[in-house]
Amino acid sequence: MSEPLSVEVLIVGAGPAGLFQVFELGLLGIKAHVLDSLAAPGGQCTELYPDKPIYDIPALPVCGAQELVDRLMQQIKPFGAVFHYGEEAVEVRKLDNNRFRVVTSFGTAFDAGAVVIAAGVGSFQPRRLAVEGAEAFEGKQIHYKVRTASDCHGRRLAIFGGGDSALDWAMELAPKAAALTLIHRRAEFRGAPASVARVRELEAAGKLRVIEGVATALRQGEGKLNGVDIKGNGGTVTSIDAEQLLVFFGLAPKLGPIAEWGLDLDKRALKVDTEKFETNIAGIFAIGDINTYPGKKKLILSGFHEAALAAFAVQHYLYPAKKQFLQYTTTSPAMQKRLGVSADTP
Repeated sequence: MSEPLSVEVLIVGAGPAGLFQVFELGLLGIKAHVLDSLAAPGGQCTELYPDKPIYDIPALPVCGAQELVDRLMQQIKPFGAVFHYGEEAVEVRKLDNNRFRVVTSFGTAFDAGAVVIAAGVGSFQPRRLAVEGAEAFEGKQIHYKVRTASDCHGRRLAIFGGGDSALDWAMELAPKAAALTLIHRRAEFRGAPASVARVRELEAAGKLRVIEGVATALRQGEGKLNGVDIKGNGGTVTSIDAEQLLVFFGLAPKLGPIAEWGLDLDKRALKVDTEKFETNIAGIFAIGDINTYPGKKKLILSGFHEAALAAFAVQHYLYPAKKQFLQYTTTSPAMQKRLGVSADTP
């Protein structure tokens, strides 16, 4: 066990909400350390859909998920956040002095003034293809996320799933694949109606094939996957040629150690108020997909809003005697100094 690192604020989670929390705290002159179990920043954006376009970020008509993460990392550079990757917070305990002791899976210990949990859906694992022998091809020809879309171009693809991720990738890859089959266990899709309509248009135009059923067996030869057998609801088995299987059955989210920290939960989400985004434990805040409150919408935009309000609440928790003023980056010399820009910068 290492000597505890004394930090003003520890942010658990380096997804978009956690990264923007660094920015909002930095504007107030508060420095943060960021802890994430993944090996790089970005959370679900980086792990699950780095090439997927996002259309609802203000002032950016379209932005790739990884691009968004890169932009956020650039934005927070002036604030000197310290990142701790590949470590999971396993213990959080409030001390008598109202600070927090946080210990990670690697034995790193923090003495934090406040804690902001921005852990998305918590620790998550994709729901896997339940077919004998599938594990041997995972990461090679069976994928639960698309790291580089261009790797799928010109190939025979089979996409499994009926939600937004499956539909999005079917629309994205259909014009670029040698052949593409979309497989879902039932006729109705769970994705956005506009996406379903577009997939049906591509199907009618012969750009992709839609099959109702479930995978029952893999077809392989010489150590390589070359297809998959699909059993329809009527019992008919259809063999599909495929070099790559993209499986989007969703995630099995797990809160992991967070569930043991004495925080109020509602269906695996942390209950917070909408003034401070504070949990039932004073000094522990939660933003982004990990929290819940009446009217909660799981949008990146919502996480950014929550980070802004949580920053002021964190400041008040740390420095209750300090008067708070709402300042603007366009006119505040103090904020411009923290950002590293001058007052007359255009």
